[in-house]
Amino acid sequence: MVHNFRSDLTVDWCPGCGDFGILTAITKALGNMNLDPEKVVAISGIGCSGKTPHYLNIAGAHTLHGRSIPYSVGVKLANPNLKVLVMGGDGDMLGIGAGHFVAEGRRNSGVVIILYNNSVYGLTKGQAAPTMPLGEKVKSIPRPNIFTKINPIPLAMASGYSFVARGFSSEINHLSDLIQRAVNHEGSSVIEVLQPCPTYNDVNTLDWYRKRVYKLEDDKSWDPIVKNKEEEEEKFDNGYQMSLKWGDHIPIGIMYENNTIPSFTKRLSDIVPNYLKYPPSEQDISDSEGYSILDPFETFIERRID
Repeated sequence: MVHNFRSDLTVDWCPGCGDFGILTAITKALGNMNLDPEKVVAISGIGCSGKTPHYLNIAGAHTLHGRSIPYSVGVKLANPNLKVLVMGGDGDMLGIGAGHFVAEGRRNSGVVIILYNNSVYGLTKGQAAPTMPLGEKVKSIPRPNIFTKINPIPLAMASGYSFVARGFSSEINHLSDLIQRAVNHEGSSVIEVLQPCPTYNDVNTLDWYRKRVYKLEDDKSWDPIVKNKEEEEEKFDNGYQMSLKWGDHIPIGIMYENNTIPSFTKRLSDIVPNYLKYPPSEQDISDSEGYSILDPFETFIERRID
């Protein structure tokens, strides 16, 4: 049975917003994987992207500004059997949430971060977001941007994420494939999704991106996957250099994938023997009368059946 992962709520993003393509790619990916909706969770922060969980037929939470990542890590660690998707804008995750973005790379918990990048704060009238280049002038700001930009890809790689990719909101099939790869990856993933904001960003338009993006997969020599420790440095350097390409030619696809780094949940299970078999979310916390029976020591010992 193929599940319908799209809720029946009316989508109220601006016409032409790249969020529509991202939502379609997410639902397509989850449908293609035929996942159990009860085993998938969507978490978002504040901004236009924050509405995404409302449009998905799965459990979710619309959380605080910049706090979607720590919230999602809590969900993942409480139940490591869940697939946890985190949706957030460039302002949400790389502004107020930048510290959490970096910290999760170190943990490598196993969440999938989908970073919506349109270079502006779309919900709050188009201020310059952390990904807007220095000197760029879009119609929503009174003068050219006076800050330098953050590039999410090298930041994610330097932070320790073991799967890092870039997609484009209008390349829906390609983006859907990236999301499926990220969901199947054991560690934490970051997918930066380039997208237009037709309301406030009149520079990085849909046509502007279409003339520039190209798929890394079209180059048969491109291989971003680390298969052993010996090639880790080379693959890292290749991905880092590729992520810096901008202007007339902008690459999309997998920049770096390292399957040799154990996830945080696996590291926890090495020191907490019963963690994966008896995670916190599956423990009984009260009896039939509502009295607490929670015994946290159950997680830390091997359960025995006599």
